[in-house]
Amino acid sequence: KEKFNGATAVRLHPKRLKSRRLEPMRRDLRVQTETDLVYLDNSPDFCTVNYAIGSMGTKGRKCNATSLGPDGCDILCCGRGYETTMLQRRERCKCQFHWCCEV
Repeated sequence: KEKFNGATAVRLHPKRLKSRRLEPMRRDLRVQTETDLVYLDNSPDFCTVNYAIGSMGTKGRKCNATSLGPDGCDILCCGRGYETTMLQRRERCKCQFHWCCEV
């Protein structure tokens, strides 16, 4: 996760396109090593519907209110907020009591 969060936006060096040399978009960042994570394009916004990229968005999806991971409401709801619903239902359990022993 640290590597992902520290990834550097890069572009092809405009004067050396044939060499495919990458340079950081921000000049104040250091040159990358072979093990650094870099990217050319920003990730698309998966929070909203975008049929062109196959994203159905996250609106209406179930999330885990106690999770800090990708299934957690804060991340899955993309900061839009969320509402919790508590549903209580009574059903006959179709249970039967069978006496099994004596004390």
